Amino acid sequence: MTDTLVIDWSTLPVPQDDGATSHLEGMRLPDIALTSTSGEAVNLAGLAGRVVIYAYPWKKRPQDPLIDGWLATPGAPGCTPQSCAFRDHAQALREAGASYLFGLSTQASAYQREAVERLHLPYPLLSDELLRLTDALRLPTFEAGGMTLIKRLALIVDHGVIAKVFYPVFPPDRNAADVLAWLVAHRDEA
Repeated sequence: MTDTLVIDWSTLPVPQDDGATSHLEGMRLPDIALTSTSGEAVNLAGLAGRVVIYAYPWKKRPQDPLIDGWLATPGAPGCTPQSCAFRDHAQALREAGASYLFGLSTQASAYQREAVERLHLPYPLLSDELLRLTDALRLPTFEAGGMTLIKRLALIVDHGVIAKVFYPVFPPDRNAADVLAWLVAHRDEA
């Protein structure tokens, strides 16, 4: 499945590494259950194997307007291309050792379900609407449209411990390929 959405990333501001994730590698995930678009509560800390989690700020519905200043915010645009790239790489990620794949945002699960259906995502999205995981891990965030949003990043977690952090992520549609390359290179370390 391909997308007709094409973005000229050279026209958008590039996010800079502000060091906001430097504390994450080696950190154990907290015992927190998140609501999944599959309807289940998912406790990432309790999952065995290698888990890939990509965080995106805000996925808009096609009919909704952009948040004021969205395109000028470094790293904000690109949630749909990032999710679609993970969709398109999902099977290869599993073959490279990912036992689980999740998207993560602070949007409500009901809002996320629309995106799962519209984009035909073969994996669930997790809602951290109450910011429990975000706060516990001290994930980098920003404010937009009256919401607290997670800055775009990806985590590879081995048996509840963060093994690798991808941050900042740019361009977003390349994130899945970068994660896949890391998984292939570190397949025997899980």
